[in-house]
Amino acid sequence: MPRVKLFAIFREIAGISEFDVEGRNIGEVLENVTEKFPKLKEIFFADGKLREFVQIMINGKHFKEEMNFEVDEKDVVAIFPPVSGG
Repeated sequence: MPRVKLFAIFREIAGISEFDVEGRNIGEVLENVTEKFPKLKEIFFADGKLREFVQIMINGKHFKEEMNFEVDEKDVVAIFPPVSGG
């Protein structure tokens, strides 16, 4: 199972920062994350599509692929909210 890491407000909403979740591709991983933490579904998705501000990294690399991008049990999926600085 891929390892999921949630950051900032996403971590606060879920009440946990890291966990393993089933999924053969990133779409299934995100679906299972939002089933486990339903409050994240409305934040992550709009009209069935991942919102642009949700930032995902897989094994330390920015994810900008399709939802059918394959992942395996060794992968780490990090999910970040929008980040701004000043």
